[in-house]
Amino acid sequence: MNLSHAIKRRSFLQAGTLGVAGLSLVDLLRAESAVGIRSSQKAIINLHLDGGPPHQDMIDLKTEAPVEIRGEFKPIDTVLPGLQVCELLPRLASIADRFAFIRSLTGGEGLHDAFQCQSGFSAKDLVAVGGRPTLGCVATKLLGKRTDAAPTFVDVMQGRPYVRNSARPGFLGPSYQPFRPDISQMFVRELQVSMQDELARNGGRQSAEYKLNQALNAGRIDDRMQLLARLDRVRRDLDAGGMMDAMDGFSQQAVNILTSGRLAEALDLSNEDSTTLARYTLEQRVEAPTGVVDGTNTNDAYTSVRKFLLARKLIEAGVRCVSLSISDFDTHRNNFDRLRYLLPIVDAGLHALTTDLEERGMLNDVTIVVWGEFGRTPKINVSGGRDHWPGAGMCLLGGGGMRVGQVIGKTDRYGASVVERPVRYADVFATLYRNLGIDVEQTTLTDPSGRPQMLTADGRALAELA
Repeated sequence: MNLSHAIKRRSFLQAGTLGVAGLSLVDLLRAESAVGIRSSQKAIINLHLDGGPPHQDMIDLKTEAPVEIRGEFKPIDTVLPGLQVCELLPRLASIADRFAFIRSLTGGEGLHDAFQCQSGFSAKDLVAVGGRPTLGCVATKLLGKRTDAAPTFVDVMQGRPYVRNSARPGFLGPSYQPFRPDISQMFVRELQVSMQDELARNGGRQSAEYKLNQALNAGRIDDRMQLLARLDRVRRDLDAGGMMDAMDGFSQQAVNILTSGRLAEALDLSNEDSTTLARYTLEQRVEAPTGVVDGTNTNDAYTSVRKFLLARKLIEAGVRCVSLSISDFDTHRNNFDRLRYLLPIVDAGLHALTTDLEERGMLNDVTIVVWGEFGRTPKINVSGGRDHWPGAGMCLLGGGGMRVGQVIGKTDRYGASVVERPVRYADVFATLYRNLGIDVEQTTLTDPSGRPQMLTADGRALAELA
């Protein structure tokens, strides 16, 4: 950034601070655009299709394959010449030019854990020093400030990603963990008994409340923080590792977030106007088929689309990374009945989110990534399902100022093997970091042993999207 640009930007921000009580991200983006300033508030929305989405039933249909492979769905044309998608994704088909369709994602770990979709690494990598941090936690380390009124990273995952704490900070430590609000009252997701037991073994409740108690105002919190600072001074002097300072910073930011009210407001959908709510709602209520979707009332399709609205509101509030999930893509059985229920949620949500961001002037600054932990087997099993298949999968990338409206990669006639332009999880993460303005080739993080660690495993940002 040259000096004149820096002065221009600083003057603009000062004027905005003096003239407006509080700018949302969308207000800032619009105002900066009007005066010719390119925004630095880049953001990521990471949608995890929990369980592993079957690529050959969504964006890579194999209509010429044998019946035991090709499945039950018909392809439909999209606005991109030559590209067809599943008939259950008509709205996505209408905005296909806003996405890059990666049909050659490979290298999945084969495990039901969203960690690889959060970091690009195996969950076992660097486990001796705490494990790898996820992208959102890295962004908190590199981009977050103690004075921020909104957290850098908010994780609103449910189901298995929530139980397994997939969005974890790894060796960065607890001061860089995501903010994880409890959205169970908005979106009911009953856990299977096995997952309830697993959650209990891992320490139980992982979410937290981010609304200010009415009996405790900002002044009283400030008094208590000053008292704690005085009491902790001796311990801080004895803390050679600096963990006290790190936790003090986390506490300070938590107080800023709590007292600003931005996060709580973004998480409140009750004040949204009826037009917006209708946009993020399926036109017809769809109930999960009995015995098909795991758990009880796991995803009411009628309202689950509003998870995408929640993500948009969090980005507007200043959050840089948002992770959310749509559960029950673990289609070992009843693959097609499950998808008849789940794909309309994804279809409506992606269309609403993408067009909404575009209308608000935010799409070039917000990257949307849609994927799961692996693909699914070409052959349909005896239970009418598809099993784990790490060798080939799918990913959608939209927004972020990328060159979208294209298909990347190709699989064989069965959707079993990548035959053209393999894309690794690390390559997608290099692209996401690039979109955040972080150079993965020059930036390292120091692990607890003092060794510098790269942000990706030799990942290369997708040149096709630059």
